[in-house]
Amino acid sequence: MTFLELLLIAIGLSMDAFSVSICKGLTTKRFSWRMALVCGLWFGFFQALMPTIGYFLGAQFQEMIEAYDHWIAFGLLFLIGANMIREALSKKEEESTNGALDFKTMLLLAIATSIDALAVGVSFACIQVKLWSSVVVIGLTTFVFSVLGVKIGNVFGSKYEKSAGVIGGIILIIIGLKILLEHLGIISF
Repeated sequence: MTFLELLLIAIGLSMDAFSVSICKGLTTKRFSWRMALVCGLWFGFFQALMPTIGYFLGAQFQEMIEAYDHWIAFGLLFLIGANMIREALSKKEEESTNGALDFKTMLLLAIATSIDALAVGVSFACIQVKLWSSVVVIGLTTFVFSVLGVKIGNVFGSKYEKSAGVIGGIILIIIGLKILLEHLGIISF
């Protein structure tokens, strides 16, 4: 997997956290570095943790699924991407996230926005990527997007939230399709 592909996956995965961060930014009248950094740290850490867990879970079953690993990676990325698009398009306008930064609220939001990354970690085990560099890129990318999300939410409101979810979903579907087509020998990069 190239760095560009990894970065695109990281951007796609960070879109849920980005959307929630935009909602957090909506709750403040003035931009808060504290809120931005808290969101960035929570979401970035969990986006790095979940693919690590998924990778080790996937590695346990690697021998059993080796013949189908490209289909599994494609299927997981496709389902995650399609779900992100569906969620982005079905969000109600009045739906919002409160500005609370307490442990329970942030833990639940961090887990909820990073479940997709667990499945991506399983697909990483199937295609044998460099785990540690991958999770660092995913975590840092999510951190940056979360901090930016709080700022954008504070400045622009929810105008870009739906677009971010759709774009993130499309990116994951395209990368899953590329993995499948490369393995089948239809394309090569």
